[in-house]
Amino acid sequence: MAGPLASFERARDALDALIADRAHAANVDRLADVLAERFRAGGKVLACGNGGSACDAMHFCEELTGRFRSDRPPLAAIACVDPGHLTCTANDFGFENVFSRWVEALGRKGDVLVALSTSGNSENVLRAVDAARRAGMSIALLLGRAGGKLRGRGDFEWIVPGEAAERIQELHMLILHVLVESVERRMFGGR
Repeated sequence: MAGPLASFERARDALDALIADRAHAANVDRLADVLAERFRAGGKVLACGNGGSACDAMHFCEELTGRFRSDRPPLAAIACVDPGHLTCTANDFGFENVFSRWVEALGRKGDVLVALSTSGNSENVLRAVDAARRAGMSIALLLGRAGGKLRGRGDFEWIVPGEAAERIQELHMLILHVLVESVERRMFGGR
């Protein structure tokens, strides 16, 4: 079967598989605890990814710095989407270093890197994870397929079901929304 209904059904099947694995929700709870603690201590989140994952990283950060469900103080979060940084670094040091140089410049011990990769094999994300580890940051990975080379390299990790990049990205964004909701509840109360 082809067409929109088949796409909706594949999305539902992927969501059902995500929900069936209770470890995903438990991982959100664990990371929300860490993020709330880090934000209270003055730490920040850095987020990165390529293409649609860069857009998801940016959306996640704006939910933290802006507003999600409640009027509350902004939370420190920065996505690596600045065109000046990306083009300068890619030109001078290669695209594989655009995220790692950014982490080296902005990441500090106690901060959290949230890195997204549908394949788990993006060289620039791999290098960002290495830079975050050297800086003493916590690392949260949102991955797809089998997790690729990034599998097992994070302190928090989601390898979501699905083979298509768009289904993987949809589940990543759902996880990120639930994460922001969980952080807000821990820090500011509410629903």
